Amino acid sequence: MPLSHLDLRGVSPAEFADRLPAPAPGEGFPTAEVAAIVEEVRVGGDRALAELTVRLDGVRPPALRVGKDELAGALAAIPELLRDSLELAFARISAFHAHLSTTSGVGAGDEPFVSGGVTVAQLVRPVDRAGMYAPGGRARYPSTVLMCAAPARVAGVEELVLCVPPGSDGRVDDASLAAAAIAGVEEVYCVGGAQAIAAMTYGTETIPPVDVIVGPGNRYVAEAKRQVSGVVGVPSAFTGPSEVVVVADDGTPPEWAAVDLAVQAEHGPDGMAWLVTWSPATLEAVQRELDGIVSASPRRADLESTLRSGGVAVLVDGPAEALAVANVVAPEHLELLVDGAEALLPLVRRAGAVFLGVYSPASVGDYVAGPNHVLPTARTARFASALGVDDFRTTVHAVAVERDALARLAPAITAIAEVEGLAAHADSVRRRVEG
Repeated sequence: MPLSHLDLRGVSPAEFADRLPAPAPGEGFPTAEVAAIVEEVRVGGDRALAELTVRLDGVRPPALRVGKDELAGALAAIPELLRDSLELAFARISAFHAHLSTTSGVGAGDEPFVSGGVTVAQLVRPVDRAGMYAPGGRARYPSTVLMCAAPARVAGVEELVLCVPPGSDGRVDDASLAAAAIAGVEEVYCVGGAQAIAAMTYGTETIPPVDVIVGPGNRYVAEAKRQVSGVVGVPSAFTGPSEVVVVADDGTPPEWAAVDLAVQAEHGPDGMAWLVTWSPATLEAVQRELDGIVSASPRRADLESTLRSGGVAVLVDGPAEALAVANVVAPEHLELLVDGAEALLPLVRRAGAVFLGVYSPASVGDYVAGPNHVLPTARTARFASALGVDDFRTTVHAVAVERDALARLAPAITAIAEVEGLAAHADSVRRRVEG
């Protein structure tokens, strides 16, 4: 499956944005179909969920909610190595987010702001219920369960809700259920797609509504989250189909670059796998390796579908231009598979996560590196970041003003209030000062 080729040698980086392929806003997104599903669940509740699951997934689960015995049984049923690996990943992800929450950003231990008799403290509070979506059906993603649950637990969320699409047998797979058990998630529902997002937003007879919804999914899931944002909290990132930009040169092992393109492409349709290089020989070698990987893959159909619509090889003049391409694309994963990758890091402006050097494949970040693999896609890395603790928290500013400070600030307050025509605003300060 050849990549589409784009030669940008001799082109100014200022022109890259106009030259690089990009989807039109909303193109390809099933807006009307998702809106119909969301409305069907909002009105019909559990009955609608059951009908949609039969219609869209082709199975009827025995129950929406997975029982505690089944959770425990799944944890006992999986191989010991898998369980140990999931536990290790959960511990590492939790430790990473705990470190972030106590050393940076807004945290409960932040010193208050004090200035001229005015003290402003930040109260950090977790949401009550967090909804998590882990893809299923076509594949299983226990790692996504951990990636969503770990920062939520570190944030202090007490009630975690997980929705996973049913497999062909009408059940949630044991690996995902075991990951839920490890993370202490007791509310698991066998429902997927846009209907799961609608259920967690509006609630049904079985599924109480949540405060935020996180987790990746296909374009239907992503579009549903877009539509319900504002009714529930949805992180600003569009966590849709998987993406990677691999930057390679003459020193990059072609088979490693090729397999890393396949890593993201095998997630299925609508994804993106780009190779960016300043070496024509590397481009040709990677293409040959990729062709062999695709032809031998058990997920050949998914690879071919993704590469047909989203596989691109870009030839540029050098490293600076390669990073300029990456910044326009703002990919979910950016792999710098070149010597001295760290030296290129200052040029990175837009990416979900960056992997430095040939021994740092994105697969490490997918499982045990610590940072989250729920990352912004569809160029939302321009303004959004990886899922983290703060996506499960709110901050409240607590303001305390001393009497003398209010007197000093009163003229400014009343002047602004009066020019805005808000007499009561000014009077609330004036009465205190004059009294």
